[in-house]
Amino acid sequence: MINTMEFDREDFMSFFRNDDKLSELSADDRIEVFMTILTGSSDLTKELLEDVLGDYGVGHLKVVEVGS
Repeated sequence: MINTMEFDREDFMSFFRNDDKLSELSADDRIEVFMTILTGSSDLTKELLEDVLGDYGVGHLKVVEVGS
């Protein structure tokens, strides 16, 4: 079934900030969003990855920045 209802940025952000709505997403859905939401490699920084690990209490991993 195709839904022709518009879903704009405001709708997305409202959904994203609503814990009840987010709970409707499966773990696989969440992983898919997480893996595809950034626009490019410049979005991925050491600081961002460290913040994500800290937010999720992941203490057994370390981000190491190396030259390219």
